[in-house]
Amino acid sequence: MAALNRLRQCQSTGTAVAKLHTSSHVSAKLHYKMLVLGGGSGGIAMSARMKRLLGAENVAVVEPSEVHYYQPIWTLVGAGAKRLTPSGRPTASVMPSGVKWVKSRVQEINPDTNTVCTEDGTQISYEYLIVALGLQLHYEKIKGLPEGFEQPKIGSNYSVQTVEKTWKALQNFKEGNAVFTFPNTPVKCAGAPQKIMYLTDAYLRKTGKRAKANVIYNTSLPVLFGVKKYADSLWDIVKRRDIQVNLRQNLIEVRADKQEAVFENLDKPGETKVIEYEMLHVTPPMGPSMVIKGSPLGDEGGWLDVNKDNLQHNKYPNVFGIGDCTNLPTSKTGAAVAAQSAILHRTISKTLKNEKPDKKYDGYTSCPLVTSYNTVILAEFDYSGQPLETFPINQAKERRLMYYMKADVMPHLYWHGLLRGVWGGPGPYRKLFHLGMK
Repeated sequence: MAALNRLRQCQSTGTAVAKLHTSSHVSAKLHYKMLVLGGGSGGIAMSARMKRLLGAENVAVVEPSEVHYYQPIWTLVGAGAKRLTPSGRPTASVMPSGVKWVKSRVQEINPDTNTVCTEDGTQISYEYLIVALGLQLHYEKIKGLPEGFEQPKIGSNYSVQTVEKTWKALQNFKEGNAVFTFPNTPVKCAGAPQKIMYLTDAYLRKTGKRAKANVIYNTSLPVLFGVKKYADSLWDIVKRRDIQVNLRQNLIEVRADKQEAVFENLDKPGETKVIEYEMLHVTPPMGPSMVIKGSPLGDEGGWLDVNKDNLQHNKYPNVFGIGDCTNLPTSKTGAAVAAQSAILHRTISKTLKNEKPDKKYDGYTSCPLVTSYNTVILAEFDYSGQPLETFPINQAKERRLMYYMKADVMPHLYWHGLLRGVWGGPGPYRKLFHLGMK
């Protein structure tokens, strides 16, 4: 129950108001040349880069969490292939040494005065601001959640409080429907909702339960995957493995006591269907940070409004953004953050010299689509949805090598490369590959 209460309380609040002026320096308790909001992958990576660029004493990071998680590995945690504990490390251990860590939640951003107010009342003024606040999970937008997680046979790989419940539900599966969902909102790691589906299929085959199982993927999207090259391969997989895919189906209610999931047909609003489940994996609706939403920093949808080429804010030249909180028209993944970090570093370096940014972000992102306990399709693509691949092979094919890269190599690169600001750039895996060829 305590874990579920924390799940309910994980949202931040606040608003941002008015215009900003880089020359403003109001009275505040703290002042930094570069203030970073958020201590996730984008925030830590950029604070490490800014430390080298500006000096540690000129950089501060606002982040309330005592633990930093490598979330991409939760797909494998939910399938029993990895343990949860190693996915988290103390935030203090990843925070760049000498950089000021403000252990509080952002409550308000006031770009008119170049100040930020935190939940504990601390006021911080800045010359430049990097917003890396990620996005918010909204389980509560599904009727019956998050309280439904108190019941067995339901889990979600998107939260540290519920990912191990996925594995427990999978282990306890006997027969019936195993149902997997994709919400009618932008999400981070858009391949993750079906990765656990493929792993579930593999686990049930390994344990001799597949013949008595119906594996069902209900997605709000009109496609299985947004890039045709990889979607074609995935359709072949679901057909071979007898997985049922239902498009334009959005989860609106969970009746956990009855083991029922209610879906709305998005092509026929108001039409609903109830599916009984023996196992249910929920991908929650997601949305922008409340600090950004509805403020001058956000666009109409509430996402941080940045230039898609250089990640500088479209209205406020001393504000920059990275990662899931932005309105960049590409998939929200850790690989995207790695690519964006080098571009943003360059943009800020030029801005500090009163020069125009000269490097463009092409929208590179990557989704290692786990299709079994030893295979992955490595999808890499740009803003236009065109493949932007690293290796001189057909990456739409399932491969063991890509699985080991996902399971073992990428976590190492994350902890010792990205978070230290020494790995990344357009096509970060491409960079790694070329280094390995030398």
